[in-house]
Amino acid sequence: MTPFQMTRRVEFGDTDMAGIMHFSNFFRFMEAAETAFLRDRGLTVSWREGGSKVGFPRVSAACDYQKPAVFEDVLTITVAVEKLGRKSVSYRFDFANQRGEPVAVGRVTAVLCRTPAPDQIESLEIPPEIRAKLEA
Repeated sequence: MTPFQMTRRVEFGDTDMAGIMHFSNFFRFMEAAETAFLRDRGLTVSWREGGSKVGFPRVSAACDYQKPAVFEDVLTITVAVEKLGRKSVSYRFDFANQRGEPVAVGRVTAVLCRTPAPDQIESLEIPPEIRAKLEA
């Protein structure tokens, strides 16, 4: 599986009082990277199909921090599929600053689901055409 990369600048609003990127914003950056990764493969994170909303809600998210990211750092986020299950996909996000230094490693697991009604959600097997795009 080929990793996907994108860059994103740490904006002033991403930082805390010490000028360091707030820990929670790494999750926002991971979500943006996941969306860009899926778009690059002709997919999306949420769509309508047969009267139901279908998508990949997250069931697990974690991030380990190695070095602070600061205001105006340009982070390279590398996205890789770590595991592709029958119904789920697990991503790894490697963050590096413009000097190539590791900043953080994040992981997210999402499950393909549909919501046939507002109060219902059910998991689905990942169809072969989506699986092939995730494995590309």
